[in-house]
Amino acid sequence: MPEREEPPLIVAYPNGPLLVRGNVEILTPEGAPLPRRRKTVALCRCGKSTIKPYCDGTHKLIGFVTEPEEPETPSGS
Repeated sequence: MPEREEPPLIVAYPNGPLLVRGNVEILTPEGAPLPRRRKTVALCRCGKSTIKPYCDGTHKLIGFVTEPEEPETPSGS
């Protein structure tokens, strides 16, 4: 039986990268595809990685902090 492919998943790690899992094409600003050698890649959110758009761990060195999500407010409040 062929292996069933899982749907793509993107996870935003607090104070860290976006983890992209699955078959997702990543493009340059010009639209050219970027090479992927793994099923899971980490994309930089801090803007300081030396291998952008991929994460190189620099966020830890610079103390990158993501903003906490605002809690949802009930409708009609």
